[in-house]
Amino acid sequence: MHLQYEDFEKIMDIGIRLSTEKDRNRLLMTILDKGMEITNCDASTLYLYENEELRFKFMKTLSKGVNRGMDGEFIDDIPPVPMKEENVCSYAAIHREIVNISDVYASSRFDFSGPRQYDSLTGYSTRSQLVVPLENNENELIGVLQLINAMDEEGNVVAFDEQYEIIIRALGSIAAIELTNLSYVEALKTQIYSFVEALTTALEERTPYNALHTRNVEKYASLLADYITELHREGKCEETFEPAQKEQLMLAALIHDIGKMVVPLSIMNKATRLDKEIEKVDDRFALLKALYEIDLLKGRISREEYESAVTGLDEELAFIHEIDVIGYVNDEACEHINLLAGKKHVSEDGTVLPYLTEREVTCLSIRSGTLTLQERKEMENHVVMTSKILDKVQFYKGFSKVPKWVGAHHEYLDGSGYPKHLQGEELDLETRLLTVVDIYDALAATDRPYKKPIPRKKAIEILKDMADKGKVDLRLVEWLDEALDKAEKLC
Repeated sequence: MHLQYEDFEKIMDIGIRLSTEKDRNRLLMTILDKGMEITNCDASTLYLYENEELRFKFMKTLSKGVNRGMDGEFIDDIPPVPMKEENVCSYAAIHREIVNISDVYASSRFDFSGPRQYDSLTGYSTRSQLVVPLENNENELIGVLQLINAMDEEGNVVAFDEQYEIIIRALGSIAAIELTNLSYVEALKTQIYSFVEALTTALEERTPYNALHTRNVEKYASLLADYITELHREGKCEETFEPAQKEQLMLAALIHDIGKMVVPLSIMNKATRLDKEIEKVDDRFALLKALYEIDLLKGRISREEYESAVTGLDEELAFIHEIDVIGYVNDEACEHINLLAGKKHVSEDGTVLPYLTEREVTCLSIRSGTLTLQERKEMENHVVMTSKILDKVQFYKGFSKVPKWVGAHHEYLDGSGYPKHLQGEELDLETRLLTVVDIYDALAATDRPYKKPIPRKKAIEILKDMADKGKVDLRLVEWLDEALDKAEKLC
């Protein structure tokens, strides 16, 4: 046999294919399949070198219909091959040498008791072998490719032509280098994820409820992405999430609120309108009672005026406690707060003690929620801070869109969101998805100190109302509802 131009063309084509393959398992299968195709052999085994052993990764025998390991897992029912020189695969690995055996039954160079035992159990006849070590460009052993029973054009088992060794060696080298490159990529991904986990852990330590929010957003994003992919496979939508795309989405979900690390805890954990400041109001009202009692003892007010003042203080304090925790402050309550803001005690020496401070009046006048306008601005600034933090990170190109998606997860389709007021086509599918699941968890969360959880159906209704107003993507809301419903039925 002489190598033809077509042979070199074939190996170049294989090299291109291997260099573009991003899935480690498919790359390994390509090594095995192309090795068999080039040499026209009937069977092969691919071993990977781990923990100073050769572990069975793939086994394939065309004539017997054997095709094992294609699920990506190792073949664990067969013991790994120890690195001993009497074994042909181990020898090739130890010495980084191609071994070409024309007939295992006629060879005494290696211990072939294993193949012979296999033949006796299966009726197979192992004859010729070509064993090739797989090394990367740093001379590190990756594994071993064992090709079995080369065949001629009539289907007869023959020895492997020595010239095949050049092609298979080239194939092994290219594949091993690409495997190493994939390992570098995986290591880089691991490093990025470890960084994200470290930041998320830091955020969890600051405020426990936000830790659950991060994990929930990740969970809902994954659920929705998988559901969309399922709909795509069924031909029901054009959108889909390839594995790499979903992987990037999950990282974005984990890191979407990292800017909250710089938001003061007094804002992050503000459970009521006054929160801990209610204690100062209680203390002040106790002081006011004491001052009115002093006025009574000094004759500045009558007993009737004193009792009226004390009764009034009790009623106003009860009103303040009610407003502090109520869901919505109506116009009537706001008017009463404004009247209360004007009340004060004036001591004999002219010292003035108002019932409420200006800040307390502002907090109690919050229509809905617990944050003042200024506090809300500080909370919203977490998106800007998230972008600033992520701008300092050199993301691997497979995660290059994470900062963009995360920095826009509070934007709305109509441009009314923040911080950049982006709209419509400016927002990627992934961003719109994060927005929907982020809002859903904010509504349905059971661990927020400042609100009661909203039932799932009600939360979806609120999201649909937002969609009707042009703020969020209606399809994503409907798909999330369907995905949640399906998940509940499976539980």
